Parts: sequence; structure tokens; C-alpha cells
Amino acid sequence: MGKDYYKILGLSKGASDDDIKKAYRKLALKYHPDKNKTPGAEEKFKEVAEAYEVLSDKKKRDIYDSYGEEGLKGGVPGNSGFGNSGNFSYTYHGDPRATFAQFFGNASPFQAFFSGTNSMFGFPDDDMDVDDPFASLNVGPTRSGPGGAFRSHSFNFHGTPNRNKDKIQDPPIEHDLYVSLEDITKGCTKKMKISRKVLQPDGTAKKEDKVLTINVKPGWKAGTKITFQREGDQGRNKIPADIVFIIRDKPHPLFRREGSDVRYTAKISLKQVIISS
Repeated sequence: MGKDYYKILGLSKGASDDDIKKAYRKLALKYHPDKNKTPGAEEKFKEVAEAYEVLSDKKKRDIYDSYGEEGLKGGVPGNSGFGNSGNFSYTYHGDPRATFAQFFGNASPFQAFFSGTNSMFGFPDDDMDVDDPFASLNVGPTRSGPGGAFRSHSFNFHGTPNRNKDKIQDPPIEHDLYVSLEDITKGCTKKMKISRKVLQPDGTAKKEDKVLTINVKPGWKAGTKITFQREGDQGRNKIPADIVFIIRDKPHPLFRREGSDVRYTAKISLKQVIISS
């Protein structure tokens, strides 16, 4: 049985984007390991982050709603109606603090304010059932760019929140992926290694390598785009860029592809032309 991301966030399947953000904000603060030291809190913190990553992204959510966790992580059927989603395979990056940092603008806002079980936020430690737990500090949310995929908080403890750092997504990073005629005829799997900056728990970025797997389907046309969402450089005040691979035909010594046809140009002598006619 796959994970029920809606249940993890305490939501119904018809929850709105705003409901998802509110649920994540509440639960991420409740189970953050720097505040909640009870057994199981850290695992819950990770589950909540993964659920938010899926349900806050329209494409991932649509696939999850139709095919569940198995379809989301294992790929969906090619005739599913999701375009190139059959080549889309999601794996949670495993760092809930990075998700938290992208949402709030800080990997751990608690370190300077919690000592033992005493809270300086003005609400009880055992439950955070308020809509905006930062209200008592005059720290308000700043919505992100189009679609409001993330909500950022700037922790300015001199009294006024910084509302000028809306997160924007870097433009897509495109790479050509050359495939041979044999690859396109039979289908193949390509593994592409990328280097990107990954946000660390302390808020710094570290360069790391990652291998992206592309399942090339038979018959894909030149120009087909395969998109890996938000796999670009991570940063505290930005949404990572999408990584896009574009199918290109590798030159063949004998044949060339024209749409769905394969053409071969034969060179014949004048004598052969005369005889054949």
C-alpha cells in the first residue's frame, strides 16, 4: 500500500493549494527536529516534507491522484494522457530541511529561540494549531512568484519582516540528448550526470552530482523534451530551475529520419538507370 500524502497532511483529496500550504506550515513547525525531540518526530517531519513536495506540484499531484505513489515513482503508462509523463519518475531528495528552507527561507528558525521545552514564540510546545505561528513576532509570510509554489518567511527580528525577497524560478536549463537510429527504433535508457548546488541544513549550498535516468521510448521524434522539475541549483531565495533534455538525431552513415519515416539515398550509375528503365 503506497503512502497517503493527503492523510499525512491531514487533508482530503480535494484540498486547495492554500490548504496544502497551511497544513505543511503547521506540521513542519510542529515536528521540526530542532523543536520536537520526541521519538518519531524526525521521521514525521520527513513524511510531511515529501507529502508537500508532491501535493504542491500540479504535475506530481495529478499523477499521484490517478496512479498513487507507485505510479508517481515508477512512471505512468504511455497512453495515460499525461503527455511525456511516462518518462517522469519522481524520487524525494530525502532532505526535509531543504524543503523547509525553501518554504520558510531558513533551514532552522528555532535554534536561537528554543531552549529545552521553553518557547519564545508565545505558543505551547506540544501543539502548533495556529494558522500563523509567527504572528507574535511580527514575521509574516511572503508569497512566491506566479502560482505561489512556495511561501517564504524572512526572519527579521528588528521588528519589520522583509517582504522584498519573493522567490522566482530560474529559467529552464536545456541539454541536447543525441540518440542513434537504433536507440529510437528499439528504445533505450540513458543516464545523464548533472552537477548542481544543493541546499544544506545550515543554509549553505554544496555542489553535488546527480544521475538522471531517461527512458527513451521507441519512435520519439527529434525535438521531444524530457523535463526533470526543479533539479537545478538550489538556493535560499529561489526555486530551482527545471532540467530539460531535448531529443536530437545522431547522424547515421546510411539512413536519415524524416518524421516517422526512415530514408536511404542510393547512388547509382547512369548505366544502372538505363538498364532498370
